[in-house]
Amino acid sequence: MKVYGSDKIRNVAILGHSGSGKTTIAEAALFASGVTSRVGRVEDGTTVSDYDPEEIRRRVSISASVIPIEWNGSKINLIDAPGYFDFAGEVKQALRAADLALIVVSGKSGVEVGTEKAWEYAGELGLARMFFVNGMDDENADFDKVVGELQDMFGKSIAPIVVPIRTGGKFSGFVNVLANEARILKDGRATTAPVPAETADDVETMRAMITEAVAETSEELMEKFFEEEPFTAEELEQGLRDGVASGVVTPALCGSATGNIGVAALLDAIAAYLPPAGVIRPSISAENARTGEPVVVKTGESEPFSAFVFKTIADPYVGRVSLFRVCSGAVRKDTPLYNSKKDITEKVTKLIVMRGKEQIEVEEIRAGDIGAIAKLTGTGTQDTLCARERPVVFPDIAFPAPLYSMAVAAKGKGDEDKIFQGVGRLLDEDKTLRFTIDPETKESVLYGIGDSHLDVVVNKLRNRNKLEIDLVTPTVPYREMLKSKIKVQGKHKKQSGGHGQYGDVWIEFEPSGDNSTPYVFEEKIFGGSVPKGYFPAVEKGIQDCVKAGPIAGYPVVGIKATLVDGSYHDVDSSEMAFKLATSLAFKAAFEKGRSAILEPIAKVEVTVPDDYTGDIMGDMNKRRGRILGMGKNGDKQVISVEAPMGEMFKYAIDLRSMTQGRGDFSMTFDRYEEASPDVQAKVIADRKNKEEK
Repeated sequence: MKVYGSDKIRNVAILGHSGSGKTTIAEAALFASGVTSRVGRVEDGTTVSDYDPEEIRRRVSISASVIPIEWNGSKINLIDAPGYFDFAGEVKQALRAADLALIVVSGKSGVEVGTEKAWEYAGELGLARMFFVNGMDDENADFDKVVGELQDMFGKSIAPIVVPIRTGGKFSGFVNVLANEARILKDGRATTAPVPAETADDVETMRAMITEAVAETSEELMEKFFEEEPFTAEELEQGLRDGVASGVVTPALCGSATGNIGVAALLDAIAAYLPPAGVIRPSISAENARTGEPVVVKTGESEPFSAFVFKTIADPYVGRVSLFRVCSGAVRKDTPLYNSKKDITEKVTKLIVMRGKEQIEVEEIRAGDIGAIAKLTGTGTQDTLCARERPVVFPDIAFPAPLYSMAVAAKGKGDEDKIFQGVGRLLDEDKTLRFTIDPETKESVLYGIGDSHLDVVVNKLRNRNKLEIDLVTPTVPYREMLKSKIKVQGKHKKQSGGHGQYGDVWIEFEPSGDNSTPYVFEEKIFGGSVPKGYFPAVEKGIQDCVKAGPIAGYPVVGIKATLVDGSYHDVDSSEMAFKLATSLAFKAAFEKGRSAILEPIAKVEVTVPDDYTGDIMGDMNKRRGRILGMGKNGDKQVISVEAPMGEMFKYAIDLRSMTQGRGDFSMTFDRYEEASPDVQAKVIADRKNKEEK
């Protein structure tokens, strides 16, 4: 593949609802550009972009894949992104490398949740957008209906630039509204033809839509529009280019990726109406790596080199492959690169361009293009590579937070270390994955976006590392506390010949009022009933006891212990004896006083469209949540809630089900508070059953 300048490069992320045909469009583009001799099929596992064994098995994309093609003297980097919500992190990575979001919509199903999400994600980054209504060869596909839905949902910027043609009730081609010519499929080939008479009215209607949208791009065109002067072909094309770049115009095309109709026209439209990388993104905001001051990086090829690593592939055979977009300048092989985030220098022995899993070696990669380097020692996703003389750091990708958690249980003995290694490699490539060891429960906990996300992790560990693991619901980190003030004695006395053991304490236990600390210790000994030398032993006894409380074995918090009296023996007393006596007093306090189980409470913010607020509030009540308030964020409602964390483990899945994927939430631990009597009884019973097993 030859080297292209930034004036010839287009970077396009293919987004849309799962099953809308994104991967098939990439396959059709490979075929149309002559890279492949046949169109791969998702059902057969023969596509270029879905090459991972998990993708082939599931028949869905689970990671973003770069598919570069050469088209009419330009290079188009297609980035095929997953449509399933569990892999939203991959969508974010694809968008970070792109200049245009090509949103694929089913001609049969119309606007779906994935369509809305794709529009929203692209809007967050200010990317240009284009629609492709796919599956027009389905007898139930309706282009006009879909365009109407798009305009109702996203506004008048939607400008259809084609009109579908049906022959005998079947989709057979389309009319290019701007060129005023038809493309008809005959004997498997698209040929140019006059505009059919039956579509003439539709063509005029669509042309009026385009004219109205283009008029928004400049004052001169707006004035001409109001004076009802027709636009020239050059004005329409330039207006479309300007409108796409600014977001004022969103072209809509149609076709059938499986039937290979309209894909070439789509590539033509991308090359014609999407300004090249160097034009659409003349500068990028960054920080000076040394001072932290904001800087603006000009994206010209003559500028000092800089690139952003947007994705890492953990290849089990060739190691880590770092995918990057060159933001400025150019990079050649054998060029040392400075990682400004890690303050390390990396050596580049080979530059490659990825096409699915294929690695194509190149001599140079210039500004605006996407490339890759294998086996960088310290560089990971979100790092900046640059020239040392101009150290800059580009902003991080805003990944969705992993809030769905499951505990990892190894099936094989001694597999724990292998799990850490295997998951560690997956963490390199997936920034929506988190892995921690709970210091209290000692459980290894895996956090992801949803159940399918973690299921993929389990299967990758099995296939790549020969590891078998189970995912189980994590243990809720409850706490125990004393609710009343009580004075108790703890006396340890043992005589077994020779020196005995003797320790005697009277301790007042009471709530400290601060559940964020385990205990507070004081002494008020008068008359030396317990020598000062044993005070540390008494405190050490309390320190040991609060680690596992007497009720159900959970840590104790918020307790104040005051040593007020006791006795000792000149010969038999020891630090150990006083520690044991303290332990007896501690248990007695919980047996005789009032105690309770505390549960962790989280602050939750749920963001949903208005239509779902009633369902969300009702569901939160079932989870023993308390609604704190509501507010608006754009066109969505933000519901603030306090809820027990034990009720929230699977909320990521439940919220998606309740809102068809339109809802989002954030959750942070807030505090501990006393659980209801029925919850406390269940916690105690569960712990007892666990001990009996």
